[in-house]
Amino acid sequence: MRRPQLDIQLKTPEQIELMRGAGLVVAAALDAMREAVQPGISTGDLDAIAEKVIRDAGAVPSFKGYQGFPASICASVNQQVVHGIPRTDQILAEGDLISLDCGAILDGWHGDSAITVGVGATDPALLTMTAVAEDAMWAGIAAAARGAANGRGRLTDISFNVEKAIRKAGRYGIVDGYGGHGIGTEMHQDPHVLNHGKPGKGPRLVPGLCLAIEPMITMGSPRTQELADGWTVVTRDGSVAAHVEHTMCLLDDGVWVTTAPDGGRGRLGDLVTSRQP
Repeated sequence: MRRPQLDIQLKTPEQIELMRGAGLVVAAALDAMREAVQPGISTGDLDAIAEKVIRDAGAVPSFKGYQGFPASICASVNQQVVHGIPRTDQILAEGDLISLDCGAILDGWHGDSAITVGVGATDPALLTMTAVAEDAMWAGIAAAARGAANGRGRLTDISFNVEKAIRKAGRYGIVDGYGGHGIGTEMHQDPHVLNHGKPGKGPRLVPGLCLAIEPMITMGSPRTQELADGWTVVTRDGSVAAHVEHTMCLLDDGVWVTTAPDGGRGRLGDLVTSRQP
């Protein structure tokens, strides 16, 4: 059976600069929510904070109304992996772990990023898991930059390096079926980017390719299920999960992490393009 042809949208450097604008809006919204996270705040409150930041910047929330999603962010607490619907009656408690996923559209271009944050005094093991997810995300982005630079990179080199970083760090569940994606004039585009797999397969990593890289890992089993609301994905064994994400774009002189305020330079050094201001 022949695999379906992927429709991959490559961007010009000028279009990537426009994506940077959307990415910075998302970064600001996530920063505002990170500062607001504390015991007693509701996930609905965090949604309102993010939406205000996004709209005050002249942008539009990517998530609100997307396939019927009712909010501006996804707020996933503890055993919720992704796509949690924020609610005013969902109150954060000391020790919770919350994933905040946010997207914005500015001038027709999308940014998409996620962070996982501990609420008050949090189990160090959960914070370590979050750091592992972040390190794996950056390992995947670095692999993309190196692969584009040497002209031999393939899409699953990202997946392989994400998985390798997680496996090296400990016994975590790598959520299957969910992962990163292409991004540009739509929030979700080809190709899908798994967080595990063998290297050297799939489309070539070339300048103009923009992807959201988003590891999702758990303290237990990688198996998940979707709740009756049609959105919220939870771990089947009730184990706590972490989810992080950045949008990255490849240029002919490096990578630009459009949702990172420093463009990714702090984690990637010379792999980051010199074109960013």
